[in-house]
Amino acid sequence: MLESEPVNDHVKPFVYETLNTKALHFSICEIQSRMQTLRPYALDLDYTRTMMGFLLLKDEPDTLAMIGLGGGSLAKFCHRYLPTTRIKVVEINPHVIALKSEFKVPPDDERFKVREGDGADFVRFPPYRMDVLMVDGFDSEGTPPALCSQRFYDDCLDALQPNGLMVANLHTGHVDFETHLARIRRSFGEEVLVVGDGDCSNSIVFACKGLLLRQSRPALLRKPRHFDRQTWDELLPSFAAVAAELKRLQDGA
Repeated sequence: MLESEPVNDHVKPFVYETLNTKALHFSICEIQSRMQTLRPYALDLDYTRTMMGFLLLKDEPDTLAMIGLGGGSLAKFCHRYLPTTRIKVVEINPHVIALKSEFKVPPDDERFKVREGDGADFVRFPPYRMDVLMVDGFDSEGTPPALCSQRFYDDCLDALQPNGLMVANLHTGHVDFETHLARIRRSFGEEVLVVGDGDCSNSIVFACKGLLLRQSRPALLRKPRHFDRQTWDELLPSFAAVAAELKRLQDGA
């Protein structure tokens, strides 16, 4: 196990392995990402499954961008199970990107790319408008200030296609959680849905540029066509939680 050390202003993460898992850490107290060794494409942490609940609203997005690579759990999953989606991942820490092969992140191809860069700059000057923007950028100090400012969330809104979705992972227990949530609501208005993950430590925020949250009716939870049965069974409880919160939002509208 390697000790975390700052290099070029970026903390070097370490990999912690057990018999069945491999995890990415900045400190032993907090896990950034975890992979099942025998099923590297499975989503092992509850919050990642909840983030994929955007598929209830956008089942086959044309374009998807991610801020934050981590151990690549979401990137790998989307690459495997959204075969028609163009995916770009932006990660600011070169030491994290250097661990791509360690966590079985697929190599770049014509529709999947991992790039070193600043997520705040990416949404401020987007190369194209996105259908889905996933924000899961953390460093050794938690959420970087640049990824939770009012300017950042305003830029996220502008970077989306009409009826596009931002899906953001927030730490529920963070001292500024309510402030960050209020900033998202200031940018996106009433089109905001908050869903807790199964561990109750993260809140996943779905924010829409348009009326998709109010108008969508995912009455039946059907297996997405590219999912195998085991993957769908694992994600179903999280998807059901998203659908339940969506219904509450719409009933209260």
